[in-house]
Amino acid sequence: MRADGAHLYPAMPYTSYSGLSENDVRALYYYFMLAVKPVDDPAPATNLPFPFGMRTAMIGWNMLFLSNKRFEPDPSHDAQWNRGAYLTNVLAHCSACHTPRNALMAEDFDRNLAGAQLGSWYAPNITSDPVSGIGAWTDDELVSYLKTGRASGKNQAAGPMAEAVQDSLQYLSDADLKSIVTYLRSTRPIRDERESAPAFTYGRAVSSEAALRGTHALNANGTLTTGVALYSGYCASCHRVDGKGSPSQSYPSLLNNTATGSRNPSNLIAAILYGVDRNAGGQHVLMPSFGEDSYVQPLKDEQIAAIANYVLVQYGNANVSVTAHDIAVARGGGPVPLLVRTRPLMLAAPVVAALMVVFGIVFWRRRARRTAHTGILSGEDG
Repeated sequence: MRADGAHLYPAMPYTSYSGLSENDVRALYYYFMLAVKPVDDPAPATNLPFPFGMRTAMIGWNMLFLSNKRFEPDPSHDAQWNRGAYLTNVLAHCSACHTPRNALMAEDFDRNLAGAQLGSWYAPNITSDPVSGIGAWTDDELVSYLKTGRASGKNQAAGPMAEAVQDSLQYLSDADLKSIVTYLRSTRPIRDERESAPAFTYGRAVSSEAALRGTHALNANGTLTTGVALYSGYCASCHRVDGKGSPSQSYPSLLNNTATGSRNPSNLIAAILYGVDRNAGGQHVLMPSFGEDSYVQPLKDEQIAAIANYVLVQYGNANVSVTAHDIAVARGGGPVPLLVRTRPLMLAAPVVAALMVVFGIVFWRRRARRTAHTGILSGEDG
């Protein structure tokens, strides 16, 4: 609930925060009241289209999907596991991004932490499964990823996960990070049966640079038309011509990388469109974007698709490909949820209901008249 009594939308992860301990709620309250400077800059009003702008509808949604139960330690597990469960499920609200949502946009806990689309980005499976999840990662790799946003040979945080690492997770103690890892190790493994190997195992170091040399005149223009030429022109200077990245991995390898080896190419597409900007672990990682606001070179959908497909074939999962339409969808904010796609039907529902009422009244009146008329005729015959 807001201060004025209006209902919040589940985009604010109160479904996780409802498990907060009283002590943590009190600590947060004092921090906000005493340590955070007030900002006299009203936020723009939320202006969602009908019927999503009806905040009172959240009363029904909360009755269906909100649990107000406080977190309770599980006596069958030790203190480290319970601390990890509390951090993962409540304070860090990991399921809010990593758990798929049902048709009404509530978390589907039958597939808890199994991966979910998050706008243009994809929050991957972080269950204990060794193929689809993080079961094949070492504890040190998981701690490093949570603390710095990077696990060499596995993944680099970008998009919303980079924000989580930069603004939150890097400040956790090592003990808390290890507790999260302990808990994630115990989660129910959920596997995508279409996957036969971990995403980070895909790729090989190979260069196509030699094939580009001498194919055009020195003063030729408009020669960056293929995936290999676009990669050479816009990507190879950082990720190297063979895709192995820089020796320090400040510019990461494109092989053995979950963004290129995943069955879902969203993070590869989004990284090209929106870039990477992460300041964690004492290192500022910056990859320029190539979307509309690029200060390097805005690329068209067809060009980004060509680069992505080249990278997938050369350095990642060659069974995955993308189209210009996929780029356009990502540029527009990602796939539209089913609930939003059905909005035209919701708009039509009141009209249909009103028409049904009108038709019902007309039908009832005609039937009443017919019955009355039949009764009169029956009386005359009698």
